[in-house]
Amino acid sequence: MTQAEAESVSAPAPAAVAGSIVPPWREGLPVTVLAPDYQRILGVFDERQPAGQGPLKAREIAVGLGLETTSAKVEGVRSKARRLAERGWLVLEASGAFSAGRRPVAVPVAGSSA
Repeated sequence: MTQAEAESVSAPAPAAVAGSIVPPWREGLPVTVLAPDYQRILGVFDERQPAGQGPLKAREIAVGLGLETTSAKVEGVRSKARRLAERGWLVLEASGAFSAGRRPVAVPVAGSSA
């Protein structure tokens, strides 16, 4: 066995960190599969939905979450909202704002190289 083979066998596969994975959205997937921070972000949109209000900027989401609007807090919210948008839980508008809306996203086939 070569050194590289020995390292690949002995190195454990990276384990998912509990609560940090955002799975791609698909029909029937409950919001409860998301970590609490992500659920709270979606909750801000659910609260605004009946009023038919438009897209939200990251700062507005932070306010809806009751967070300070410091750059660090807003950037943290923006990062999480982008992750939700990349996986189909939110829609990232051309303006950089986020809107409610679920859409399926393409999931790479396991074992394929990208």
